[in-house]
Amino acid sequence: MKKLSIILWIVIPIFSFGQTEKETSKKVSAEFEKYYNSSEYQKVFDLFSPEMKSALPIEQTTDFLNGLKSQVGKIEKRGFVRYEQAYALYKTNFERAIFSVNISLDNNAKINGLFVKPYKERNLPKLERNKTELILPFREEWTVFWGGDTKALNYHVESEAQKNAFDMVVTDQKGKTFKTDGKTNEDYYAYGKDLIAPCDAEVVLVVDGVKDNTPGELNPIYVPGNTVILKTVNKEYLFFAHFKQNSIVVKQGQKVKQGELLGFCGNSGNSSEAHLHFHIQNVEDMNKATGAKCYFNEIVVDGELKKEHSPIKGEKIKNK
Repeated sequence: MKKLSIILWIVIPIFSFGQTEKETSKKVSAEFEKYYNSSEYQKVFDLFSPEMKSALPIEQTTDFLNGLKSQVGKIEKRGFVRYEQAYALYKTNFERAIFSVNISLDNNAKINGLFVKPYKERNLPKLERNKTELILPFREEWTVFWGGDTKALNYHVESEAQKNAFDMVVTDQKGKTFKTDGKTNEDYYAYGKDLIAPCDAEVVLVVDGVKDNTPGELNPIYVPGNTVILKTVNKEYLFFAHFKQNSIVVKQGQKVKQGELLGFCGNSGNSSEAHLHFHIQNVEDMNKATGAKCYFNEIVVDGELKKEHSPIKGEKIKNK
């Protein structure tokens, strides 16, 4: 599953301030908000330091701010939270999302660092790995397309919530994911396959009704597509993405048993072909979450039984 990204620009002097907002930060951040909301991007650019202007010409500044506004809208409310290194961090309510807007200033009160990312509350529960014993969330043998701890094995590692995610497909003996030409969803081995609960859990979120994509095309409007999130007794949140349209058979608030059918694999959301995206996170909201490493209790990996295994790219896996 492709990640939703916000471009970030960072010029970081390594030192820290106290936690009372400085007058210079208050003034410049207010000006940034005013000019951003009024689409006066040249005036935003004028707030930059010479180094920032050189690194980010007006064209790039305009593209970034236009892109941000098209995704999340104008700023409706903004509050200073704290300083992190040289950055003043502002919890910022845009029209369609809550983000952290981070601004650092040089000695001349010019912006020399600016980045925007989903806002995360402090003191969220920590979760390094799952405590609950899990089976794989499917029947039959699947192949790990992305999985592991390095970027070479798993492009998800750059995402805070998805850093331990898996993308899984079904392949034939030649390693192909489709039967003929791959032009229709039905041609893919994974399409329509059962997706099941890895453990006893509560259904805390269901999103259904998102259309399946034509293979090779993406839907960035709702990145996960049709989605189910399960909450375990140990407060782990199991995130399933890209179900087939209208195939989810469970409801929010329902208690499910290990192995129970959730729905069928599809190609909805930011997905180019039928596959399952699966990861574990510490809270329900992916914009606030941190991903956790996922181990399956007993599974067959490339024909060999393994216990407490976290699959990696290229492995063929199935329940014992």
